[in-house]
Amino acid sequence: MLGDTAIAVHPADQRYMHLHNKFAIHPFNRRKLPIICDAELVDPNFGTGAVKITPAHDPNDFLVGKRHNLEFINIFSDDGIINSNGGKEFEGLKRFDARVTVIEALKSKGLYRGAENNEMRLGTCSRSDDIVEPMVKPQWFVNCSDMGREACEAVEDGRLEIIPKQFEADWFRWMRNIRDWCISRQLWWGHRVPAWYVTLEDDDLKEFGVYVDHWVVGRNEVEALTEAGTKFPGKKYHIEQDQDVLDTWFSSGLFPFSVMCWPENTADMKTFYPTSLLETGHDIIFFWVARMVMLGMKLTGEVPFKQVYLHPMVRDAHGRKMSKSLGNVIDPLEVINGITLEDLHKRLERGNLDRNELDIAKAGQKQDFPNGIAECGTDALRFSLVAYTAQSDKINLDIQRVVGYRHWCNKLWNAIRFAMLNLGTDFLPSENLDVKSLPCGCKWILSVLNKAISKTVTAMEVYDFSSATSAVYSWWQYQLCDVFIEIIKPVMSADDNNSTSASVKRVTRDTLWICLDNGLRLLHPFMPFVTEELWQRLPQRLGDSSRKESIMISDYPTVIKEWIDDEIESQMVLIESSVRSLRSLRMAYLLLPKQRPEAFLLCKTDEVATVVEKGATEICTLASLASLKVLRESDVPPVGCAVNIVNEHLSVYLLLRGIVDAQLELSKLEKKKEELIRQQEAVTKKMNIPGYRDKVPANIQEENLSKLNKLMAELSIVEEANENFEKLLADSS
Repeated sequence: MLGDTAIAVHPADQRYMHLHNKFAIHPFNRRKLPIICDAELVDPNFGTGAVKITPAHDPNDFLVGKRHNLEFINIFSDDGIINSNGGKEFEGLKRFDARVTVIEALKSKGLYRGAENNEMRLGTCSRSDDIVEPMVKPQWFVNCSDMGREACEAVEDGRLEIIPKQFEADWFRWMRNIRDWCISRQLWWGHRVPAWYVTLEDDDLKEFGVYVDHWVVGRNEVEALTEAGTKFPGKKYHIEQDQDVLDTWFSSGLFPFSVMCWPENTADMKTFYPTSLLETGHDIIFFWVARMVMLGMKLTGEVPFKQVYLHPMVRDAHGRKMSKSLGNVIDPLEVINGITLEDLHKRLERGNLDRNELDIAKAGQKQDFPNGIAECGTDALRFSLVAYTAQSDKINLDIQRVVGYRHWCNKLWNAIRFAMLNLGTDFLPSENLDVKSLPCGCKWILSVLNKAISKTVTAMEVYDFSSATSAVYSWWQYQLCDVFIEIIKPVMSADDNNSTSASVKRVTRDTLWICLDNGLRLLHPFMPFVTEELWQRLPQRLGDSSRKESIMISDYPTVIKEWIDDEIESQMVLIESSVRSLRSLRMAYLLLPKQRPEAFLLCKTDEVATVVEKGATEICTLASLASLKVLRESDVPPVGCAVNIVNEHLSVYLLLRGIVDAQLELSKLEKKKEELIRQQEAVTKKMNIPGYRDKVPANIQEENLSKLNKLMAELSIVEEANENFEKLLADSS
């Protein structure tokens, strides 16, 4: 009240129409208070409909003061004591004591009309819980209008590229609507504002900062004294540096060139500035990136970097922002090293959550991590986060996906272990490999490795890291491990006494080594630790001076034209399709891995027959067959076969007669079906009990629904298998 400078009413409030443009008199200091009309602030139906305005101590009143050009009177010192602007009667009182004294003073003057409780929002300090008192303080500002325009032009003319491109809209929205930037902060840490206040001996008011024209700036106190002498010649004065510090974003905005010892034109500045790429989170595109660009262009005349890559923000698996009170904060070290649910709870207990928030957070942890977090390692977490960048705005981090990549690391170890066992202790990689003379499988794996290298390099050049990880993963998982290593197992176990077998084995070993060497180097940026360990275990070429001490400094793989073989790749697509069709039949008829039936491939064209005949060994190996016979269109498959269509030119037949007892399997399936129906009916009956939705806890309802869906899925599989065996029985009769 002591800082009031106006009274606001709603312009349409009939009660106060006669007071528009008139004045009230302040009861303590006799200040004239204009009665103003403000429809934005005043609600005529709330309270008296008349609002006292204190522009220097209320955010809403501050805006009213700006709109109506009111006086801003600060009545508090920095330690919360009423200053001289509050009047002699109240000067020196603490803020809460002053409020009581003001009420007593109003009562003594006969002006008190009572009190009424109303809800309000009070800002409190997060550290001390003290009530925050809004105050108008002198601040230092930077006019950003010209710098914002220049920053927009830098993006428009291509001097600065923002990746992903979708964030350009955010950039232009911020920079085209930019306001003056307040760069001073009332904190104890940071770069101190390089401004000094000059107090003249003949100043009437001696309070620090009271005269806005008494400021000088300089790099140090000597420069400030020189500036003060120039500004106030012949005057006696002393100077004092402003206690405020620079906004963190101002200090960090200087980073790209200040680390080069700017403003000195050092060798580093000449060599490394401007830089090439900035990588940061998209949430600080304005707070940091824009400030670096504006300050860089203003102070050095150049855009500080050519490209900005903005990564997504990490959230939990449900897409929620990580919050201590939700218990969904994921510490990377806990993912790397693993942690039990009990220790997750203990971490929460060491925090500052109240009892209710703690209970909620623990429940959230128990739901998301019922068994804690498994040890995943650095590589699995790193690969997961990079793979997740396809979600350019936010990453919904599911720990189970990280666990999956940890298991995949085991697969890499197994691939190297297989290689070390089969390469032998005396293996030395060949200096030259005649690709044209290689077996088909070796030609194929080198050709698809070439494609993987090309896709990975191209994706990384345009910062499409998700596609890069997908290309590397697909080659390792689906082509090297699932296909190539499987099809070369018979070759590796062949008799070395046979000269042909020995020759094929030798070139196959060389091909395997090339694949592992290139594959590990291709994967290294995404999984640096496991690839370094495995690469060091690979045999080395004798006297190879080009091999580096570490995979980290080795050359990244490049495309080798001699490896390209589109024809072999096309043929392998047909072979893999045949294998998938045969495996599908094995699954449909519940064959065990050890059961190896005969198979027949019915080809309708000579071209298809030629391809599958060449790949017969590979098909037998991958589909676990006893034998494979290629049939022409005029041939008839034997009775007792299950059939699957690969395409219009090729069908596969799996001979199950003598391997599968269709009648016995039908009997087993019928019993399984009856059991599943019984369980399904029991769950359905439980869910249909009156009041189920209202009385049964939500987590139990969710469990029952999940159980019902699982039973229905199993029942569908059993019914499909039942149909397959009935068909087989009919064909055999």
